Amino acid sequence: MAEGKEKGRDVEEAGGAGAGEGWSRMGRMVAEELRELWGMALPITAMNCVVYLRAMVSVLCLGRLGRLELAGGALSIGFTNITGYSVLVGLASCLEPLCSQAYGSRNWDFLSLSLQRAILLLLLAALPISFLWINLGPIMVTLGQDPAITAVASSYCLYSLPDLVTNAFLQPLRVFLRSQGVTRPMAACSALAVALHVPLSALLAFGLGLGVPGVALAAAATNLNMAVFLLVYLRRRRVCELTWRGWSREALRGLAPVLRLALPSCAGVCLEWWWYEIMTVLAGYLPDPTSAVGATAVLIQTTSLMYTVPMALAACVSTRVGNELGAGKPWRAKLAALVALGCALVIGVVHVVWTVIFREKWARLFTKDASVVSLAAAVMPLMGLCELGNCPQTTGCGVLRGTARPVVGMRINLLSFYLVGTPVAVGLAFWLRVGFGGLWYGLLSAQVACVVSVLVVVLGRTDWEVETLRAKKLTNSELGDIADEEKKGLLLADSSVEGV
Repeated sequence: MAEGKEKGRDVEEAGGAGAGEGWSRMGRMVAEELRELWGMALPITAMNCVVYLRAMVSVLCLGRLGRLELAGGALSIGFTNITGYSVLVGLASCLEPLCSQAYGSRNWDFLSLSLQRAILLLLLAALPISFLWINLGPIMVTLGQDPAITAVASSYCLYSLPDLVTNAFLQPLRVFLRSQGVTRPMAACSALAVALHVPLSALLAFGLGLGVPGVALAAAATNLNMAVFLLVYLRRRRVCELTWRGWSREALRGLAPVLRLALPSCAGVCLEWWWYEIMTVLAGYLPDPTSAVGATAVLIQTTSLMYTVPMALAACVSTRVGNELGAGKPWRAKLAALVALGCALVIGVVHVVWTVIFREKWARLFTKDASVVSLAAAVMPLMGLCELGNCPQTTGCGVLRGTARPVVGMRINLLSFYLVGTPVAVGLAFWLRVGFGGLWYGLLSAQVACVVSVLVVVLGRTDWEVETLRAKKLTNSELGDIADEEKKGLLLADSSVEGV
C-alpha cells in the first residue's frame, strides 16, 4: 500500500498536468539527484585520489630504488591485492546494502550490529591471508617467477602484514559512514594521513636506508594513521551517536545473514581485482619480464587513478539506491541509478581523451627506464578505451550492491573476465605472440562483455518495487523475531515510510 502510494506520488511529480511542466519537474528531480549524488561522491573521489597518491608514492619510491625493486614491489603489490586487499574490500562491501537500507529505514540497531559483524568477519579472514603473505617467496618460485624479483617481493609482503589488521577495521568503517552520508571527514582524515606519507616514505626508504621494507612499512603506517585520525574525529564530534550503539554480543549470533551477502560480494570484487593482478603475473612470463612487469605496475597504478571516480560514483549510487529502497521509494532509487550511469558514461569519455594525449609524459613520472616507458605509453590509449566500458560497468555494479544482489555481479564478472577476457588475453599474448599489448586487448574484451551484461540487468531486468519489498524484509527480519524486536522499540522503518 505504501509503495503504491509512493509510486503514484512520484509519477505525478514527474508527469505533472502537462508535458512541459512534467519535463520541468523531471529536470528538477534530476538536478536534485545530481546534488545528492555528487555531494557524497566528490568527497569520496577526493579520498580515493589521496589514497591513490599513497600507492603512487610507494611505486615512485620503488622506481627510484631501481628497476629490480620496481618489478619486485609490483609483484608483491599484485600478490597482496589478489590474496588480501581484494578479499577484505569484497567482504566489507556486503555492508553496502545492509547499512544503506537500514539507514533509509531508520533501523539504527541493525546498522550498528552489521558493522560489528563485518569487522569480526574481516579479522577472521585476515588469519589465512597472513599465512599466504608469509609464504610468498616459495609460492612465486614454484610458479616459475624470477628468483631475484621474488626475493624483493617477499620482503615487501612481510612488512605489509600489520596492514591486514588495520584494513579489517578501516574498510567496514568507511562503508558504515558512507551509508549515512558522512563522507567529508573521511576525505579530510585521508588527506592528512597521505600528507604525512610522503616524508615518512622518504625517511624510511632512503633516509634510514631500509629500501623496499621501508616503502612497505610507510604504506602500512599511513593506513593506520587514516583509521586513527578518523576515529578521533568521530569521537570528538560525536558524529555517530545515533547509529553506533556500542559493542554487543548480539553481533556474534547474527553472522549467517552477513555471510550470505559477504561471500558473493567478496567473490564479485575478487574476480575483477584478481584479473587485473593476474596480468602482472602473466607479464612475468613474457620475453623481457623485468620491463613487462614494470610497465604493468605503471599501468595498474594508472588504471587505479582512473578508477577513483567511478569507484566513488559506484559506492555513492549504492548508498543512494539503498537509502531510497530502505525508505520505500522505488522510483527515486531508479532515478538515482539512471543519473549515476549517465555520469559514468561522461567520465569514461574523459578517460579516453587524457590517456591518448598524455601517455608518454605520464609514464615518465614513474620511471626513467626507456623500455618500461615505451611499453606503458604504447598501451595507455587502449587502457583508456577499456575505461569507457569500465566506468558504467563499475557504476552498474554499485547499483546491484545497493539492491543486495551481489550474486548477479559475481556471475557477470566470472563470465566477462574469465570466460571472455582470459582466453583472449592468453591467446593474443602467448599463442599469437602479440606480446604485452595482447594482455590489454583481453581486458578490453572483458570490459565490453561486462558492461553489456550489467546494463541489461540494471536497465532491463530490475523491478524496483520488488527491490523495495526485499529491502524492507532484509533490514527488518534479519535481527530475529520481528515481534520481539518491535517490543524493544528497535524497528523504526514502518513509521518512516511515507504514505503509511
